[in-house]
Amino acid sequence: MSRLSNLVAVATIVVGTATGGYWAGQHGLSASDFLQMVEAGVEQAFGGEPQQAATAPASSGPIIYYRHPDGDSAYSSMPKRTEDGRDFVAVLASEDVSFDVRSEMKAGGGEAAAPSERKILYYRNPMGLPDTSPVPKKDSMGMDYIPVFEGEADDGSTIRVSAGKLQRTGVKTALATRGAIKRPVRIPGTVTLDERRVSVVSTRTEAFLEEVADVTTGTSIEKGQPLVRFYAKEIAAAGALYAADLKGGSGRNAAAGSLQRLENLGVPAEAIAEIEKTKKVPISVTLMAPRNGVVLERMAIDGMMAEAGQTLFRVADVSTLWVMADVPEYELSSVRIGDKATVRIRSRPGKLFEGNVGLIYPEIQEQTRTARIRIELPNADGLLLTNMYAEVEIATGGTDPVVTVPDSAVIDTGERQVVIVDTGEGSFEPRNVKVGMRGEGMAEIMEGLAEGEKVVVSANFLIDAESNLKAALGALTPAEAKP
Repeated sequence: MSRLSNLVAVATIVVGTATGGYWAGQHGLSASDFLQMVEAGVEQAFGGEPQQAATAPASSGPIIYYRHPDGDSAYSSMPKRTEDGRDFVAVLASEDVSFDVRSEMKAGGGEAAAPSERKILYYRNPMGLPDTSPVPKKDSMGMDYIPVFEGEADDGSTIRVSAGKLQRTGVKTALATRGAIKRPVRIPGTVTLDERRVSVVSTRTEAFLEEVADVTTGTSIEKGQPLVRFYAKEIAAAGALYAADLKGGSGRNAAAGSLQRLENLGVPAEAIAEIEKTKKVPISVTLMAPRNGVVLERMAIDGMMAEAGQTLFRVADVSTLWVMADVPEYELSSVRIGDKATVRIRSRPGKLFEGNVGLIYPEIQEQTRTARIRIELPNADGLLLTNMYAEVEIATGGTDPVVTVPDSAVIDTGERQVVIVDTGEGSFEPRNVKVGMRGEGMAEIMEGLAEGEKVVVSANFLIDAESNLKAALGALTPAEAKP
């Protein structure tokens, strides 16, 4: 063929291409198919052997959706017509779009890997709007539509989060474990005397105080230490009768009456032993300290006349003290007798005193709506003083193991309590639970969660908000909007 003939043939093909493009669009041919036809014509025009066109696989499967005949971004899940009356083109399952997620080509090989088991059902709007698409698409801001895989649309509250988004939002998870909940109750208290360890020194009859020991308020004394020496007319008379009975030779049994009178008058055993030994009545009697402790009050004065029962000394044993604390009424059900208590004293920083709840008083203070409890503390080193202010922490809670999660995993809306369960592979499920006791950063889950399940403990409110939004939009979106 001459050069002129070749030029004419090329010009003819170029002109035909423009016309053929329109014809291909009207007959549903793709651009690649049309170019193959043009290439075959060019090769034939220049004397080449025409290439055998690849045999396209036959279309099969049900109708997935309908597309615009001109290839515009317009789709329908049911038969539809354009504004100029043309029918939308039906797209079968094997045509145009594959709903199988295919992996990347194997490195160094030309064969594609087998499709994964998960299928893309449709694509949803990235902003959560009720708009879906059967094919990949961008919204008005250029954001890609998000694929919805098979199984994800079953539950509107379950959402899937990509690994990158999980990292950016700081999502952290923890396992639900089984253990006992300890919830400390912190209340104020005051150090007081053990009322069982307070003694009063007095006479049981009128007496003249002849000599008072050199002890003052606050002095530490020991049991049996002399405190006051006195003379009492009634004691002298009873002593004389007892001495006379002993001298009569009838023995101590015959003097039992006079001996009982001396004991009733509170005469010390040492004074009675002296009468039995000397058969004489002592002029004065000395009272001894009844216990080890501290003198809380001294009323005795040398030479004074003391009435019967008048307090001369008040002595307290401070080796054990009480802490009286007030528990709010709403916390009272958590406190039990025997619970361990830790006491901190402001004037003893860094020092901890440990004891146990000894008594819960059977009444509620009307003004403060609190109940008083008593904690016994040993005070062998004397660091505790009465009326000191104390900060009490009582370790309450059960001993039986229960299902627990970190307190931050629970979202409390006021009407319901929710935890976000990590179901794996980036999927999260909000779940309603029933929360019991809380304490030490942990919460008891009574219903709705099993031991070993993984829950979100950080950024869980973001996932819950997205899940609620998805569920709400899913309820508003008509069924026919989904392909």
